[in-house]
Amino acid sequence: MPQVPHSDTGNNALAHEAIREYYGKVIQSKDDLKTSACCASDAIPRRLRDIVKEIEPEIVSKFYGCGSPIPQDLDGCTVLDLGCGTGRDVYIASRLVGESGQVIGVDMTTEQLDVARKHTDAQMKRFGFNRSNVRFLDGYIEDLATAGVEDNSVDVVISNCVINLSPDKRRVFSEIFRVLRPGGELYFSDIFADRRIPEAVANDQVLRGECLGGAMYVEEFRRMLRDLECLDFRVVASSETIVRDPRLKSAVGAIRFFSKTIRAFKLDDLEDICEDYGQVATYQGTMTECLTHFTLDNHHDFVAKKPMLVCGNTASMVSKTRFGRHFEVTGSRNFHFGAFDCGSGLREDEPTGGACC
Repeated sequence: MPQVPHSDTGNNALAHEAIREYYGKVIQSKDDLKTSACCASDAIPRRLRDIVKEIEPEIVSKFYGCGSPIPQDLDGCTVLDLGCGTGRDVYIASRLVGESGQVIGVDMTTEQLDVARKHTDAQMKRFGFNRSNVRFLDGYIEDLATAGVEDNSVDVVISNCVINLSPDKRRVFSEIFRVLRPGGELYFSDIFADRRIPEAVANDQVLRGECLGGAMYVEEFRRMLRDLECLDFRVVASSETIVRDPRLKSAVGAIRFFSKTIRAFKLDDLEDICEDYGQVATYQGTMTECLTHFTLDNHHDFVAKKPMLVCGNTASMVSKTRFGRHFEVTGSRNFHFGAFDCGSGLREDEPTGGACC
């Protein structure tokens, strides 16, 4: 078992143990789940479907997620998967980063890590790799330092319907921004709620295990990232989560839940609203996964070779990250023209499609 971090005492320790029991003992496959919250969506982007077919069936059948949080342009990157479970997303990312990249999976559930690890050699052979580019670490996503993940060492952090399970979400996001390199990206799917979760719902072990009891209220998520100096993040996809079980449906009442895919960047020049500097971004069509267009979020779809007027934050997101080699951005922040209408992020709860589907 992983070493318990110094803060994993009292209620936090009890919450971790309950989740470990639920996913290690109670749930044996996706068929045991009572809601669609922690079930991987059938709408996996086309660019990933062939890779999933290459992955060992046991890994896929025992994997639980609520989206497809695998961003584009990962070749050669170091990727960290928080709450990797049986490793489906680790192995998808492994295929995409190639032998020159690496993927690290962190999880606290021994039973799931055992599944992930036992198939490593077979997966590397299926991908045609001469060496393994994956590592699976026992640990807590609130304490990545104890697990061995260093400061500024990761290009992309991904997570699939796991952060909601954490009893200390602020510490999780603090750790994420610690380990990301400048310009690095957080790209994750999780369950959000349209209001604060009542204590009775939060303390229900089944609702917690089904990813509903710990769902983040969208506005508290926004404030949390603001406090951690991430002033802008983007929604890539959103869909409402269905509660099937009659008892659970009665327990949650009028609360609405949404599965959202979010991207955020470790950039030091983002502002808390979109500002207009007259900047123009042109996608060059050079990502092999997105030759004709690149979807940054649910209100920025860049058509290849077509200039688009963008706010200062968007200009930084596509020029000061790994996407910079694929964009030409003209203009600077020398002249300011007021606020820029760039969309409203998490307040938009209409379903949206995933990037490059």
